[in-house]
Amino acid sequence: MFCLMSLPLPPDLESAVATGDISTVLGAALAHFGCQAGTVHLLRDGVLKLVAHKNIPPPVVQIVETVPIGKGIAGLAAQRLEPITICNLQTDTSGQAKPGAKITGMEGTVAVPMMVEGKLRGVIGIGKATAYDWPVAETDLLMRVGGALAALLPRE
Repeated sequence: MFCLMSLPLPPDLESAVATGDISTVLGAALAHFGCQAGTVHLLRDGVLKLVAHKNIPPPVVQIVETVPIGKGIAGLAAQRLEPITICNLQTDTSGQAKPGAKITGMEGTVAVPMMVEGKLRGVIGIGKATAYDWPVAETDLLMRVGGALAALLPRE
């Protein structure tokens, strides 16, 4: 059976992951995907804890410091163990995002679970300032980045 996780990462993302630094990887992911804002949450004591963020307004940081599984975009990605995408966060009426998420000003958003050996370790989320339909190839790549990073981090 073919496994996406076995595919090599693009060099820019591979070198960022090799540092083992969460903020470095988040910054590289933002640059690679042309995004302006992002977060990384790690699973701790059954909830998602914010460990890194870029260009997230302070009121939103306070809201997303701890995210319950199943709540908001990150919580849904953790619950479903699959990417959650929103083409335009500013006009979205699906109920997937928390109301405060609009404060970010982002439109095209995606959150993916960070999986290691079939187990959830966290969630990485990124967003564009414009509406964007995330192709499967890009969400798969972001999942590979998250999994590669999570594999380097100490277990809970």
